[in-house]
Amino acid sequence: GQLGSLNFANLVTCGHSFKIIHRINTRKGGKMEQINFKQTIERLKDSGFSPVPDTVNISIPDAKNVLLAGIKYFTGENAKWLPEYSEMVEWMTNNNGRGLLCFGNCGRGKTLICGKILPLLLNHYCGKVVNCYDAQQMNADLDTVKQKHIIYIDDIGTECLSVKYGEKRLAFAELTDEAEKKGKLLILTTNLTIEELREKYGERTIDRLRAITKTVLFSGVSLRK
Repeated sequence: GQLGSLNFANLVTCGHSFKIIHRINTRKGGKMEQINFKQTIERLKDSGFSPVPDTVNISIPDAKNVLLAGIKYFTGENAKWLPEYSEMVEWMTNNNGRGLLCFGNCGRGKTLICGKILPLLLNHYCGKVVNCYDAQQMNADLDTVKQKHIIYIDDIGTECLSVKYGEKRLAFAELTDEAEKKGKLLILTTNLTIEELREKYGERTIDRLRAITKTVLFSGVSLRK
């Protein structure tokens, strides 16, 4: 059946897939035998071996109108549609297994869309739960955050070095590395530029971010009054 429209006044409580099976010939006991990669990977999952990232695919129907409805719900009927929102719609329509990094000027709707509207839409249309944190919460309980598969972090770049029991950790760098290896979906917001993020986290982390997220620049004057 068709999905019903989302009622933003009520809290409503996108997928995982493997690609085409590849086969190669291997020799076992003098006899040529084919390997089924998909079955072998599935069989080895319990051992912790997972060479294929378990990416999350998002596809929200009529994404532009749905996003606009969410913005109007939270900000009023006179809500403005900004140019960067069209890039958000592209991601919502088909994310190609990638997360989302929204960066740039404050007061343009990054946190509203990523931290409030998208969690509702992904739950309603895709049956997914977005685990939401700010940068300080990520720092304070990194191991718990890393256990989640769909993660929203607000205001990355504002956190200090994580120190727990005397152990110093670069929390965001660890999370990004984990996301790349395991296909976790990261939804991120920051007021920093890409260059400022590079200075804070290093080239390797930024390269990983570019590989696993769609970046959307929010530029222009703040809409806050």
